[in-house]
Amino acid sequence: MQSLMATADDHRTYSIRQLCREFGATARALRFYEDKGLLTPARKGQTRVYDARDRARLKLILRGRRIGFSLQEIQSMLDLYDRKDHNAHQMAVALRQHRAQIAALKQQLEDIEGAIQTAEEACAWMEEKLAEHRPDLLPGAEEYASLMKARLNTDHTHQPFKARA
Repeated sequence: MQSLMATADDHRTYSIRQLCREFGATARALRFYEDKGLLTPARKGQTRVYDARDRARLKLILRGRRIGFSLQEIQSMLDLYDRKDHNAHQMAVALRQHRAQIAALKQQLEDIEGAIQTAEEACAWMEEKLAEHRPDLLPGAEEYASLMKARLNTDHTHQPFKARA
């Protein structure tokens, strides 16, 4: 019985500014999603009026983008929305897509970690070789050299030891 009754939030409307503030999105992004058919706000003159459905869709769009889904993939998941079956079909499709995305992200993470490790090993090898042959070319060598030069070229009028007569 409760699922048939509309809640107060179902009838609430939002301005573009409210949704941008709530989700940390830009007005340009919301207009872009509207142009792509992902959001369908009503109009009051020139003003866009978003409803609870638009708010829910925006939340899903932003979550999908953060996960790495394309707009087309997000659109296909949103198109499956059906309140009558509690979105079971939408969730089943989305679950498969999310699991596939998780696997892809884990592979990307593994690839990135491998690339970082390779780069770190290359840096260590180059630093070792430079230290042997040209330490003056090591990163930070110029700052160290100028600091030492400044310490060695201090004011010579101050002499810590008196000369004996």
